[in-house]
Amino acid sequence: MSPSIKSVGHTTASTPRPHILYKLEVDRDGQVDVVKKRYSEFVTLSTTLGVKDIELPPKRILATTFIPNLWIDDTLIAERKEGLKTYLDTLLATPQYKDNAALEEFLTPTLLASPRQFDPEDALPSTLSRKAAQQLAPAAAAATFIAAAYYPDWSADSFPPEGLNYSKFDVLFFAFAVPNSSNTLTWDNGSQAILQRLVSSAKSSGHGTKIVLSVGGWGGSTFFHQAAGTAASRATFVAALASAVSTFGLDGIDIDWEYPNQEGAGNPFGSADAANLLLVLTALRKSLGTTKIISAAVTDLPFIGSNGSPLTNVSAYAAQMTYANLMNYDIFGDWSDAPGPNAPLGNLCGTSSQPEYSAEAAFAQWTAAKFPASKLLLGLPLYGYVLNSTKTVLTGSFTSPESVPENASTPAAGAVTGGEVRGANKRPAHVVPAPVPKSGTTAAAANLQSWWGQQIPFGSIVSSGALVKQADGTYGEGGGFTMGWDDCSDTPFLFNTAQQTVVSYDDTFSLSDKAAFAKSKAMAGCFTWSLDQDDGVTLQTAIRTALGK
Repeated sequence: MSPSIKSVGHTTASTPRPHILYKLEVDRDGQVDVVKKRYSEFVTLSTTLGVKDIELPPKRILATTFIPNLWIDDTLIAERKEGLKTYLDTLLATPQYKDNAALEEFLTPTLLASPRQFDPEDALPSTLSRKAAQQLAPAAAAATFIAAAYYPDWSADSFPPEGLNYSKFDVLFFAFAVPNSSNTLTWDNGSQAILQRLVSSAKSSGHGTKIVLSVGGWGGSTFFHQAAGTAASRATFVAALASAVSTFGLDGIDIDWEYPNQEGAGNPFGSADAANLLLVLTALRKSLGTTKIISAAVTDLPFIGSNGSPLTNVSAYAAQMTYANLMNYDIFGDWSDAPGPNAPLGNLCGTSSQPEYSAEAAFAQWTAAKFPASKLLLGLPLYGYVLNSTKTVLTGSFTSPESVPENASTPAAGAVTGGEVRGANKRPAHVVPAPVPKSGTTAAAANLQSWWGQQIPFGSIVSSGALVKQADGTYGEGGGFTMGWDDCSDTPFLFNTAQQTVVSYDDTFSLSDKAAFAKSKAMAGCFTWSLDQDDGVTLQTAIRTALGK
C-alpha cells in the first residue's frame, strides 16, 4: 500500500542560516514517520521525477520586499504547507509517480542531515535581506507579474479575437456564461462561437495567453445561491464548469458571484453562501486538477460569513484558488451626491467615507484574512463616471464634503498626506495645460452631457475630445475641459463648469500608480475591466510597464 501524507507542519533550523524545515507526517499502514524537508528539496524531487503537470507552491523569496516582519514568514509558510501537501497527495495518487523510487526515498526518514548548501528559497524572509538573497542566488529569475483583462463577449465586433495584440495579455477572462435554474450554464447568443475564436487566436498567437471562462457577473448571479446550495446542485454545477473547460480547451474558470451572502443585483442569498462557495471551489479544483486556473472576482472585503461579517480566515479558499480578483472599482460613482473617485488607491488624506474600500485597504484586508498576496490580482477600471455637477474638486468620497472649499485642488487643512506609492507617477501639477492647437486650427469643443449619470469608457472620453493623447503616450485636457488631480485618492478628473459636467476616471498615471503598488506588495499582478474600454492598448501597456513587464 502506498504511503499517505497525514499532515505537513514546520519547524526552523539555524544552520547554516535560519531556514524552514517542513515536517511531513507519512502514514504507512498505520505507522507514522516524520520526515523533514526543505522547500529546495521538493524542487529537486520535482526535477528528478520530471514532473510537468503538478505544480509546487511558487518560489517567493526574491519576489518579496524584505523587511523584518514575522507576518511575512507566517503567510509564506502557511501558503507552502498547504501547497506542499496538495503536491504530495497528487504525486501519490498519480500512477506514473507514486511507485517511483525517488519519491519513496524522499518520504523515508533518514539520519543524514539536510544538505548544508544554502538556498535562499529555504530562508525565513525576516532574516534574509534582498541583497543577501541576490548574492546567494544571482541568477534567480525576477518575479513574474500577471497583466490580465476581462474580454466581454459584446467586445467581439469592435475588438475581434483575431485582431487582438495577445502580447499585452497574460490572461483573458472571457465574460460571461451565466448559472441558470438547472444549475448548468446559459450563454449569450453567439458567445460560444466567439469563445472558440478567442481560444484559437490566443493559441496561434504564440504568446501563451491563457483563456479563462468567467461565470456570473453583476447581472448574472441570480442562481449562484441555488447552484451552490446542495450537494446535488453543486455536483451538477461543477460538472457544467468542467465540461466547458474541456469543450473549449480553456485554462480555467473564474467565479464572478456578486455576492455570497449579499444581495447584489437583487439576487437570492443566504448565510451559508460563503461556506457553500468553498465547497464549489474544492470540488472544482478536484475536477480540474492542479494546473488549471480557478479564480473569483471579489470585493475589497473578504467573503461575508454566516454572521454577516467578513471572514477573518480565508486560507481554505486560497488553497483551492489561483487568484482572487479584487474589484477595486465602482467605489464612488454616478450614485454619489458629489463627484468622487471610481477606484481610489488609498484613503490618502484620512477623509474617506468608505476607508475600507481602496486598493490599499483591499490588500490589507485580504492578507490579514490569510489570503496570500501572491494570489491577489488588483482590479483596475478602464472607465470612469460622468456627473451633472459644477464641482471643480472630487469631494464625493469625503466624510465631510463641506470641509473642502469649492475651488480647492489640495487636501483640506489638517488632512494627513503621504504614503508608499501615492502619486509616484502623477503629473507634476494638478491642472495640466490644454494641448496647443496646430497653427490655423481651433480645438473642437467636447460635450459629455449625454453621459450624465453613466459609466464612460476611457476610449470614449478620448474620442469626445475631452482628453487628447500626447506625444509621450499620456493624455492632456482638451475640448474645453480642465484637468485636475485628487491627491486624497490618487485620481485624475475633468471638469467643465459651463456644461455642469465632471468626469472621474483613471489614466496612464493613476493606473501606473496602482500597478506599482501591486508590484511593491508582491501581489500576483493586475487585471482590467474591461479590454474594450481602452484607447487601443495604451492603458494596458502602461500597466504592464509599471509591473516591470
